[in-house]
Parts: sequence; structure tokens; C-alpha cells
Amino acid sequence: MIYLDNSATTKPHPEVLEAFVKVNKDFWANPSSSHGLGSKAEMLLSRARLQVAEVLGAEANEIIFTSGGTEGNNIAIKGIVSRYLNRGNHIITSAIEHPSVAKPFAGLQSLGFRITTLPVNEDGQISLVDLKDSMCDDTILVSIMHVNNEIGTIAPLEEIGKIVHTYKKAFFHVDGVQGFSKVPLDLHRSHIDLYSLSGHKFHGLKGTGILFVRAGVRLDSVIAGGGQEQQIRGGTVNVAGAVAIAKAMRLMSEENTDEMLKLRDYFCGQLCKIPAVILNTPVHAQAAPHIINFSIPGINSEVFMRMLEEKEIYVSTTSACSSKTKKISEVVKSLGKSDQIAASAIRVSLSFETDKSELDAVLEAIRETLDKIKVL
Repeated sequence: MIYLDNSATTKPHPEVLEAFVKVNKDFWANPSSSHGLGSKAEMLLSRARLQVAEVLGAEANEIIFTSGGTEGNNIAIKGIVSRYLNRGNHIITSAIEHPSVAKPFAGLQSLGFRITTLPVNEDGQISLVDLKDSMCDDTILVSIMHVNNEIGTIAPLEEIGKIVHTYKKAFFHVDGVQGFSKVPLDLHRSHIDLYSLSGHKFHGLKGTGILFVRAGVRLDSVIAGGGQEQQIRGGTVNVAGAVAIAKAMRLMSEENTDEMLKLRDYFCGQLCKIPAVILNTPVHAQAAPHIINFSIPGINSEVFMRMLEEKEIYVSTTSACSSKTKKISEVVKSLGKSDQIAASAIRVSLSFETDKSELDAVLEAIRETLDKIKVL
């Protein structure tokens, strides 16, 4: 089996699984309970929060544990606009955001918020001039993802953050789900106020996540309850999940992406030698080391993916959160490409465990599959 769908989810690291099981076995009490067992669980939770903060270069009181990227994005967006509604009703985002950002904004637009959706160029980048021109006194939130989950484009967050930071009423939210451990980021240099992560994207567990909330930023509670997580996210905290994501972050922050980048460049170079293939990932520009997106016009991406699966090769089409409902990649289409190219988009996503022999086997399988359906 060759698994190359790591942008959808990664295989949990053995040490992460061990930590999760141990906490559930030995420290299963409610961390909000005032007895000794609860206090032990609370100590583990506090330690995990501190460890996460150290990895991100943040303070412990800036870390909120969530169930993943979707919840983190929703809490950040809805919590900010509710809290600071008196500042304005203008929001800026991009045309290639993840559904967990795009859909909340669509909901807010129906409630009367003014949403500016910035187009992207052929590399998946917004124009900083467009961003500057769109900013105004009523802008309360700008949300731009760090790394696009389908094509791998890296947003210039420092430049974007500087622009947003000049407007004192505006907050800067970043969906960092695909960037952590693959692309360096300094939260403070980029003037980021809110930053979302999901554990299962970097060899952690599904159902675990982080929301960084810069000190001084206030959010209204989206999940009302017992006041856990600084009154932002009610509900009994998943201590084992918090320990697990802290463990995953520490392990993955020590990884070097140089080899992954070499593999990506090699794979893209070989793909470009196949006449039927069109590369969608902008490898000549700022792109993450783990995502490769390509199209084979005339072949439905779902059909091609299933043909590779018959060879026990696992890749994907669009985002896993929308692949079962969307017929074409709206992200690829946003690059100015045709419906035919967008309908045939395939995403290959690497991990730190991927090796060259696997990529060679995939390339051979692609050639064999194309030959079988007489595209070459």
C-alpha cells in the first residue's frame, strides 16, 4: 500500500497513541473536578497547554484546545464578529479558503455582513494591492489561510499581517491547518491574532485541535457551557486529546522538510515529462513541500483516483471535507483554469515517511493507467 493522502489525514505517530492511551487509562478524571484525581488531570492539561505554547512561541493563556480545524475556524470567526460587532461589519477573505472558513462567512453575509472575497492569480496568491484597496474603517476581520489544502500555495502572511495591523479595528485570522510542521511561521512577526490547527494533519489524532488567541483579543463564546477554556469553549476538556496534540506538535516541530521538498520537486519534474499531465501546484513560486496537484484533462478525477486505488495507491481529488459533494475543484478553477482541468484535478500529499521508491511506483502506475485508457 502507498498512502499519499496526508493532507486529508496522517497516520498517528506511535508515541502520540501511547500518550493518549496512558492518559485515558491513568488520568481519566474530569480536570474541572476539585478532588485530587481531577487536580492530577488538570496538571496534565496545564502542562500540555504550556508545551503547545512553547512550540508556537506563544503564552499558555493564548492556547485554546478544540476538536480540530473546523471548530477552531468557526470559534475564531464567529467569536470575533460577535464580540466586536460595534466596530464594523466588513470582512475580507480569499477565493480559495477551506469550507470551514468560506461557509461561516456565507452565513454571516446572509445576516448583513459585507464580505470581500479577494481573487487569486494563477499561483493561488491574492494581490496585496487588492488587500490594501479593500481595507477600510469598517473592516473587523481578515481571514487568509497559511497553506492552501489543495494546491499548496503559501500565503505571504508577514506582508498581509503588516497591512491588516495598520487598521487598529481589524483582526487577522489564519487557518494554519496545512502549514504547521511543513512551513515556518512566526505568529507575532505576522501580526496574527487567531490561528487554527488540527492534530490529525501532523500525525496527531482526529478530534484534537488548537486555537491560538493573541493576548488581549476577546471572543464571545460559540459553545456556551461550564466556562472551560477561558469561557470560550464550554464542555469537559479532552485531556488525553490535549496531551496527544502537544506530543504530536513537539515531535513534528523537530522534523526537517528538506527531504520532503526534494521529493516534491522530483515528483513534479517527472510528472511534467508525461504529456497528458498539467501541473496545478505552483512549484516555481511559494508552495508547501508536501502538496502536489495535477490534472489530466478529459479524465474525471474520481475515476482516475479509483483506478490508482486498484493498485493500492491512495490519493485524493478535492479537499476531503468536500470531495464527496463537489464535482470539480473550485480552487483549481479559481486559478483561471478551465472546468475540464478543474474536473480532473488529483492531489498527492506527502508525509515525513514518504520515500522516493513510493513516488517512482506511483509515477509508473500513472503511466500504466494512462496507457490503459489510451491517453498517451
